[in-house]
Amino acid sequence: MIAKLLIAEDETPIRLGLIATLESEGYGVTAAADGAQAQHLLAQEKFDLVLLDVMMPKVSGYDVCRELRASGSRVPVLFLTAKTEEIDKVVGLKLGADDYLTKPFGVHELLARVEALLRRSRMSSQGRDATPLPETFTFGAATIDRSRFSATVDGKVQALTARELRLAETFAAHAGQVLTRDALLNAVWGINYFGTTRTLDQHVAQLRRKVDAPPPARSAITTLHGVGYRHDPGPT
Repeated sequence: MIAKLLIAEDETPIRLGLIATLESEGYGVTAAADGAQAQHLLAQEKFDLVLLDVMMPKVSGYDVCRELRASGSRVPVLFLTAKTEEIDKVVGLKLGADDYLTKPFGVHELLARVEALLRRSRMSSQGRDATPLPETFTFGAATIDRSRFSATVDGKVQALTARELRLAETFAAHAGQVLTRDALLNAVWGINYFGTTRTLDQHVAQLRRKVDAPPPARSAITTLHGVGYRHDPGPT
């Protein structure tokens, strides 16, 4: 699903540059030229991320963020600010912003922060429905022992790395749910990890080898091409 972003920036060259950059990365972008317009759009539509300039005419970014959080919205907010004083950044974070970028900023840093905030938001949303796990749980054909970092299949014990164990825990806690690659990267590697999804795919392949019964048994982890993975509990 394409992430929907709202940009509120009163400086036209910066606003147009942000639109072009983010649309080129495949995001759906809506733009506002001031805070009042941003408030109107936020009342009409749902967005996955909001980028707010702090100093805007009519209504400031601070006020937009304050109203947004007062309404109960959890949408991630990234402040774009020319202010460099620490107190200005602290004010924004206390109002409920999730991160900030100080102008001028680089394209790569902007994209990295947008991706990280979206990843964290998706995993947080999925995490609210997570199932608590016992110390030992069944995953595929294996019995996972969390304290021993091990997977046992037909009496054969194999050691799990910390990342493999965290993957198994995440899948088991969200059994039956589709987990995007971004959500899994956020859960296992953290929101500040900006590597490729190839690393995730390699770890999933390694985990499968340790928890699945030999073919033709069904794998514990189903691949949904272009989306992510899903763990379906039950006989394998």
